[in-house]
Formats: sequence, structure tokens, C-alpha cells
Amino acid sequence: MASSANSLNDSSSKSSLTKLAPLEAVLFDIDGTLCDSDPLHYYAFREMLQEIGFNGGVPITEEFFIDTVAGKHNDDIALALFPDDFQRGLKFVDDKEALFRKLAAEQVKPLNGLDKLRKWIEDRGLKRAAVTNAPRANAELMVSLLGLSDFFQAVIIGGECEHAKPHPDPYLKGLEALKASKDHTFVFEDSVSGIKAGVAAGMPVIGLATRNPEHLLMEAKPAFLIKDYADPKLWAALEELEKAGAH
Repeated sequence: MASSANSLNDSSSKSSLTKLAPLEAVLFDIDGTLCDSDPLHYYAFREMLQEIGFNGGVPITEEFFIDTVAGKHNDDIALALFPDDFQRGLKFVDDKEALFRKLAAEQVKPLNGLDKLRKWIEDRGLKRAAVTNAPRANAELMVSLLGLSDFFQAVIIGGECEHAKPHPDPYLKGLEALKASKDHTFVFEDSVSGIKAGVAAGMPVIGLATRNPEHLLMEAKPAFLIKDYADPKLWAALEELEKAGAH
């Protein structure tokens, strides 16, 4: 398992985006990628599962949350939590999302450096879409709370595609909506499921080590990992990409 310092400071990252020149589009996941919202999801699941006596009334751990919930589609979560009563599971995750939206409205903040990246993307006239496994009500609320409603030209919902992430469908649908080529587009993601989806769609994925363990993220084969959008490693890679596009 790579140590934190090694995986976040690996200098090979600089050239891994240059083959995309000239860059055309950037695709973003939402939860954990645009904002650090996983603690709110974890809190909502933990409180509501404890309330119904799940796991003998013992609160779920962060490890359980990462393994069973983080980045996954609600249908899969419902099945994992309530294997014998899928309908009850679906009702539970719907109620949990309502609690999450209430918490998010009070607490959600953009990830460090997002404003700088947004400006960089807008200044270059790049196309951009949000691609998420979250329900549409959540996705639109988060994008709006973060002041990004005018920034994104499309919001793609995993549950409205034939398959949600980790399948590539949502990212392929994002490219289609923007009329962009996978050969000139990269992805920002923070979960194993999301990184796998972007990679399967044929694009380099920059992984955000917001909450999920770095060694797990690396197994999904991102181009490299950053801690947030202010990470010098990201800006070195973007500068390199720009130089490649200028030749």
C-alpha cells in the first residue's frame, strides 16, 4: 500500500493528461468531488439505521459506509442494506435523501480551490457536465447550493441511464450531451465506483482523496490523486496540458 505522501506526490502525473490536447471538456462527479458531502451522507445513514435497530442497534462505522454506500447507486445500497425487503430498502434510501437534503442546505461548502478551477475552465471556454449516481433532486440542489447552476451545461443522473456507475454509461451519456470526444476530456471523481466508470468510458480520471482511502482509489486506476483543487500537482498537470495544446 503506497504511503500517503507517495501517492499524492508522484511526479509522473504531469504527462498523463497531455495526450488529451487540445482539451475540449471536463466532467465532474458531485458528492465528495465538488464538495465534501460524504460526512452528511454518513451521518444521515448512521442516524436512520440506528433508529430502526439495524445491526442490532450498533451504529454503522465509517468503514461500513465506504464499503457499502460511498459512490454507489441507491438501488444497490437498498439491496445491500435490506436484502430480504428491497421495497423497504428503496423507501429507506428515499427518506435518507430527504434528511440529507435538509442537512446539505445548511452545511454544504465547495471543495478548496473549486472557484479557481471553475474560472480556469470558463476562461478557456471548455464544455462541462456533472455526472452523478445521486438522485436528480439531490444533484440539482447541490449544484444550486454551490452556485454552479449556470456553470454546468448538463447534469447526468446514473439512475436515468441504462446502468449507473461503476458502469461507463453515465460518463458516455455526459460526453454525448456535450458533443465532446473522450479523447479530449478528463474526469474528476472521489469514489472507487466513479473512477472505475470514468476509466471504463475511456477517459483519464483525476481522483480526489477527499474521504476514501487512497490505496482503494488507486486500485481503480486513476491518472493520479489530488487532495483538492488547490493541489499544486493538478496545476502542474494542467499547465503541461496547455503547453501540449499550444504546439
